[in-house]
Amino acid sequence: MAKTAKLTTFQSGQGFSKEDWDAVDSPELTDTELAKMRPAKEVLPPAFFEAMEEHRKSRGRPSLAHPKKQITLRLDEDVIARFRESGKGWQGRMNEALRKAAGL
Repeated sequence: MAKTAKLTTFQSGQGFSKEDWDAVDSPELTDTELAKMRPAKEVLPPAFFEAMEEHRKSRGRPSLAHPKKQITLRLDEDVIARFRESGKGWQGRMNEALRKAAGL
């Protein structure tokens, strides 16, 4: 998830000046307006929520046919140190070494 900077003071740009922003009238909602508000599920069609759910599922990495399984394994310090010395991706190289040793 990308982090966004929180704007604490006005900075001109994006085609809007401070005067443009000051000219926008955004009064607080009245009690009557708040009472008239309804949940989105009552107002928007079900297809909207189906599309949003489909979009949510499509985000991130695609599912793997054979995902790796996380386990707890105790190894000697020198074995771990040897693989870590080889740099980034050492876990994958360790996995390949274990596959080779298992004859896979």
